[in-house]
Parts: sequence; structure tokens; C-alpha cells
Amino acid sequence: MTTRLVQIAMDARNDAALGRFWAEALGWGAEVEEPGVVTNLEPEGFVYPDPAAVCIDVITVPEPKTVKNRVHIDLATTSAAHGAEVVARLRQLGATPVDIGQGDVPWTVLADPEGNEFCVAEPRELYRDTGPIAAVVTDCADPRAMARFWEEAMDWELHEVSDDHAMLRSAKGVGPYLKLVRTPDAKTVKNRVHLDLRPYPGGDRAAEAARLQALGATAVDLGQGDDVPWTCLADPEGNEFDVLSPA
Repeated sequence: MTTRLVQIAMDARNDAALGRFWAEALGWGAEVEEPGVVTNLEPEGFVYPDPAAVCIDVITVPEPKTVKNRVHIDLATTSAAHGAEVVARLRQLGATPVDIGQGDVPWTVLADPEGNEFCVAEPRELYRDTGPIAAVVTDCADPRAMARFWEEAMDWELHEVSDDHAMLRSAKGVGPYLKLVRTPDAKTVKNRVHLDLRPYPGGDRAAEAARLQALGATAVDLGQGDDVPWTCLADPEGNEFDVLSPA
């Protein structure tokens, strides 16, 4: 058995407010799973889980954001004019420009109303059919090693790999990419955005967690307790992720 990336979890001080921003930014629907705790975002008419989209859970936490996120979203655009329209609309929704040392690049770096960085990518042929989320981007020290881990961890295929970055995508050839980007910054705090993996029907969460640990993941205690329907792990560079129950 194996598993696949089904959603990202995004910490927030206010899940409903941040959920509204991202729902409008992506043109998705938002549903409050638990008032004041979790808001779920997915495309309208979407039947979860489906590799055509990586959904978003916005989760209220007490901790404030203190450092640049190591996991962020890249949004797709179809032309320079479309990119300008997207940036203008996002700023009207409450996004703000942010300088994270990117310099002169062809994409635009913004932050959502809670300060979570994200990028509006310039038009790229690679992203022509991903949907509004072009890629989920993770900082790392060694893209090649991380690509080996994630290629074995999930049923996603490796599309590109170099010393600077690696790209994986669902084996079904749909939905966004997982992009691993080499950065010099070390991880210092719990990630405010993390990946959620889900085994296929008939799979076993405990068995998948054990398999992932054999590949190099480690168990982490984030105060989740023993009665939650997920298992908290960290990848070989310490980035937290969850293994959910099969579905």
C-alpha cells in the first residue's frame, strides 16, 4: 500500500477569516468543520479526495507567526495580464507585498492577511493545467535527498531534480506539484503550514506510519495526544506532516 498528498494544513489565529481569504483567492468553497477551530477549503463540486486538487484545512492555533514559512503556495497564471489581475485582486482581498530577499524575480511575493507568504507565479507551461494552486513549495537543504524520500513516501512521480530544486506530481498527471527548493535557512520552529497524507482505502495508518519511518521520517509529539485520527511525523529535514486515516 502507499499514500498520497491530499491537503495542506495552515495554522491561523482565526481560521474562519483566513479561510474566507483563501476561498476567495482560489475561487473555492469554504466549510466550517468545527467553529473556531477548523475551516475546510476545496473546489466547488469537488469529491474528496481527488488528485486534481490539494485541499486546505485552516486551523486556529494560539501561537503567532514569527518566522518565514518553510512551506508555501505558488499560484498559477496564464499570461502577464492575468498575473497582474490576480495580484490586484489578491491585494483587494487583503494580501500585501512582502520582501523575503527574492530580489529581481519574474514572480510576485505576497503575504495573506495573517502574514503567510505565497507567490503568484509568472506564466509557465509547466503550470498550464494545475488549477489555481500551481505548487506546494517546501524549503529544504538537500532537494535530491528530499525528493528520494517523498518519491518513496507517496505514489507521486518525480518530474525534475537538481541540486537546487525537485518537482513531484501525482502519478495521474493532474493537480499541483510538490516543489522542493534549496534554501540556506535552517528550520527553527514548528511549521505553520504542513502536508497531510492519506492512505488509500484498505490501507492502514499505523502500517503507513511505520513504513514512512523506515524511509527516514520520525515521530513527533506536538501535543496531539493519543486519541486523534492522524499520526504526526517529520520528514528527514524535520518538516512536520500528518498521516490521516485511509479514505
